[in-house]
Amino acid sequence: MEEFKFQFEKLDAWQEARKLVAKTYRLTEKFPITEQYALANQLQRAAVSVPSNIAEGSGRVAVKENIHFLEIAFGSLMEVYCQLQLAVDLGYISDEDMKSIKSDIFTTSKLISGLRKSKIKKLEENK
Repeated sequence: MEEFKFQFEKLDAWQEARKLVAKTYRLTEKFPITEQYALANQLQRAAVSVPSNIAEGSGRVAVKENIHFLEIAFGSLMEVYCQLQLAVDLGYISDEDMKSIKSDIFTTSKLISGLRKSKIKKLEENK
């Protein structure tokens, strides 16, 4: 018997965003203990927001709402990128760490953007 999956679990954007959360958590382990309730926590919450909003949007019947949640996910992804850049500036993670995760962020951003564009096209076709 095939395992049941929710619709969002089949989305490449959601799958990549989940991987990004795990990588983000591993990177924040390198932060100084004084940052555990500041930048590290904010970065973790922003990272978790990406797949969470993709999932929440997929549960909405209205396509406009689905698009809205994809836009929130994309915004959270940009927040993650910004905060990781700050972590480099502060010396919490290396340039090499940033280079590695930046490609994941870029991939995830392309997937979310593509998904959003396909939803917009669907919305326009239904007018």
